[in-house]
Amino acid sequence: MAGLFWGLPYFFIALALESFSTPTIVFARTFLGALVLIPYAALTGGLKPALQAWPYVVMFGLIEMVGPWFLITEAEKHISSGLAGLLIATVPFFAVAVLAIFLKDRKALSPRSLTGMVIGFLGVLVLVGIDSFLGAVNPLFVLMVILAAVGYSIAPIIASRKLNNVPSAGVIGVSMAMVSIIYAPFSLPSLSDELAAASTSSIWAVIVLGLVCSALAFVVFFMLIQEVGPVRATLITYVNTAVALFLGIVFLNEPITIGLAVGLPLIAFGLYLAGGTEKRREIPQTPA
Repeated sequence: MAGLFWGLPYFFIALALESFSTPTIVFARTFLGALVLIPYAALTGGLKPALQAWPYVVMFGLIEMVGPWFLITEAEKHISSGLAGLLIATVPFFAVAVLAIFLKDRKALSPRSLTGMVIGFLGVLVLVGIDSFLGAVNPLFVLMVILAAVGYSIAPIIASRKLNNVPSAGVIGVSMAMVSIIYAPFSLPSLSDELAAASTSSIWAVIVLGLVCSALAFVVFFMLIQEVGPVRATLITYVNTAVALFLGIVFLNEPITIGLAVGLPLIAFGLYLAGGTEKRREIPQTPA
């Protein structure tokens, strides 16, 4: 279920970009998410703990949303939604590296996971190299999505280690409120004009991004982190990639490039190896 929710944003970002700017899309989806989750967190007792843990909540919001959502949305002006979803599949590679290098979790970097990382990155290099040579993709926008993937790999570790006793609705609601405030000055001056000229499909895309792909998806994702740990939780990118590619190819007529056809199997196999070694972590369940 989580993989389905996280595979949808790339398709709806592409639809939203038909009418809205990048700052407006990020502002709108976080504002809508906060609008739903903060009242719920207040009613269920999750708001106060999130505010008390504000340094880590702010850190989570900056690393998970402020940077990545801008980078992915801006990149999708130039690359396909399916490719964006595929590149985000590198998240488990970075998660393993962060655990092993910065948090000294040597078990994370086993021979199997290291082999998976090498194969996976080889797949990315093959994909980007072939399609760049053929003029199908600009490496700059690929790099933007890869940087977003780095943020996505770090944020779940923060959530697992520093926010595991804080109700997820409070963490996510406060994070999204903060992100919407950051983006408001860049969005509000042009929001009315963009709304007036926006298509119905773009407006609905923004609504789905805010309520389903942000608010609901994060609640489910936090439950997954608590259940299986931060690295295995990022393995939803298996489903994520399949959903993003399917929607892009079927509904947006995005092409299956030579680089994609060659690189995708390598990335998938690398993901399988890199994410298959983390043991289940017994993290207390907290209310969402």
